[in-house]
Amino acid sequence: MSHADHGTARTHDDRYAPVTALRELALAAAAPAALRAALRIGLPDELGDVPVPVADLASSLKVDTAVLDRLLRNLRCYGVFDATDHGIVHTPLSSVLREDHPQSLKHWVLWVTEPWTWELWPHLDEAVRNGGSGLFEQKYGADFFSHLHQVWPESTEVFNRSQTELSRITSASIADALDLRAAASIADVGGGRGYNLSVLLERNPHLHGVLVDLPAAVAEPDPRLRPDGALAGRSRVLAGDCLEEIPVEADVYLFKSILEWDDDRTVTALRNAAVAGRPGGRVLIVTNLVDDSPEIRYATGIDLLFLLNTNGRRHTRSGVTELVRRAGLRLDGVSEIRPLLHLVESSIPG
Repeated sequence: MSHADHGTARTHDDRYAPVTALRELALAAAAPAALRAALRIGLPDELGDVPVPVADLASSLKVDTAVLDRLLRNLRCYGVFDATDHGIVHTPLSSVLREDHPQSLKHWVLWVTEPWTWELWPHLDEAVRNGGSGLFEQKYGADFFSHLHQVWPESTEVFNRSQTELSRITSASIADALDLRAAASIADVGGGRGYNLSVLLERNPHLHGVLVDLPAAVAEPDPRLRPDGALAGRSRVLAGDCLEEIPVEADVYLFKSILEWDDDRTVTALRNAAVAGRPGGRVLIVTNLVDDSPEIRYATGIDLLFLLNTNGRRHTRSGVTELVRRAGLRLDGVSEIRPLLHLVESSIPG
């Protein structure tokens, strides 16, 4: 065995496992960068259901063949795309990057790899030192969402599309979990374009719904909620900021995956629901609790991203229940919405 061969063999020795794992982890940023690059050049949607040689893919995408091959080599390490004797093929993971996939995460992947994310991650040590207080405002001179809408409108559109994607994946499970038979009205607060609200109204034909979100989010609501939509007679679309007020009275207020700001703003939004509603009204929080999450790497990763962009957090069970109490609401229970979410139920005291 040559010296070079001996060295290669030693890398498979268990004594080198920590070195190998740490080197891979330290370069893990290459994976989201490669995912973003694949999406930006249109690779997942260009590749159909049959194998395609790399050179043919490069030609149709108008990219460099050799570099595309290198990009695919990295992605294949993670099970994203595969290679056969006849060319590149989709895998279950890469298929989810296609826009026409029923569980597509195309825009969500773009959202969490937007250029601003790469500007923020290097400042994580500062957030650790100072508690994260106002890092984004210090860097850009405005709060995250104000800056997003004013300076990065394209990123705002990516965000809105990403939230619709997540709703497509989870809304059926949420509708299964929510007992709305005794309610006549529901307000989906921060509900984006209203995909989730539309599913709830379809499941509950007696229910009237109001979609409340920032003007940019509700400018193009779900087609079912538009004046000529199938649910127009039982729905209303309302531009508003739940951190200022919730200008609608309803039997149920739903906060789905939006109470991820700092604690004070989360309490403000919940209190605004309590002010808008009636005694006995329900306030429901749908979220992914970080300490009970089946996706612990995702939950802890997105928790750190929230820390950097909004000084927010992904909540623990004890943390979110304490915020409910701080808002003056009565905690009624916490349960799972399988497979990925939790339901925190509370009500407005009499």
